[in-house]
Amino acid sequence: MGASKVYIFSDQINEIAQFAKVFAHPARIAIIKFISEQEGCICNDIVEEIGLSQATISQHLTVIGNIGLLKGTFEGKKKCYCLNVERYNEIRMQLDSFFKKTTLNCC
Repeated sequence: MGASKVYIFSDQINEIAQFAKVFAHPARIAIIKFISEQEGCICNDIVEEIGLSQATISQHLTVIGNIGLLKGTFEGKKKCYCLNVERYNEIRMQLDSFFKKTTLNCC
């Protein structure tokens, strides 16, 4: 597959594509679900719950974090993750708006 020409698309379209990238992997959805059910958790908690290696979980957390969906605090060398609810709601509203607009003129 060739290089992605993201520059030819609007910022909104590119942002929605980034959201879709996060939600396109079942492990990321499981991680988001797990984190959303906790007061806060560290990577090892997620590793135990999801069953993937620490390195793999860290990579998924990076992708999730890149769209601003995670908050975290450092406790020594450990980062405690929680869901950024404000950002989650923004993403939800943007996706909802996108889907509503794209179905307005459909037969």
